[in-house]
Amino acid sequence: MPNPTNAGVTIVRGDITEQDVDAVVNAANSSLLGGGGVDGAIHRKGGGDILAECRELRSSSHPDGLPTGQAVATTAGRLPARRVIHTVGPVWAKSEDRSELLASCYRESLRVARESGARTVAFPAISTGVYGWPLDDGARIAVATVREEADDFDEVRFVLFDERSYEIFAAELSGR
Repeated sequence: MPNPTNAGVTIVRGDITEQDVDAVVNAANSSLLGGGGVDGAIHRKGGGDILAECRELRSSSHPDGLPTGQAVATTAGRLPARRVIHTVGPVWAKSEDRSELLASCYRESLRVARESGARTVAFPAISTGVYGWPLDDGARIAVATVREEADDFDEVRFVLFDERSYEIFAAELSGR
């Protein structure tokens, strides 16, 4: 499958838990203790070391959970990545514009990646699953934000699990 690129921003169709990058981003819930979708897959495949560090974060710096739009890093456990950056995406609401919170997930994740020395980062399509964000709009926000913030990285990769998501991100990345 072709791999559209834009100055170090790439997309692949695949499984985010299999990405050999410096940091993989987890679309976490605020508890940081695992869940469904990407979050559950990362915790299951990465193993107990990720959960142990998340519990430590909950008992120290984030006793009330991680706020929406922010990001923190942990070990990647058994994943091929070296770090997991957890970020909490907003739940989509027709009655309220939460676009800035979604953009903040990408910005803050890249800030944490930069501070940890990461040169390659893999993102899922944050908030476009169970949180209900429309995929077209989620892709627009994700690509625009990453393009603004990706200069310090060798590669920022969007990893899309299904063909529809891949096609929508590919169109956004290529400007179609």
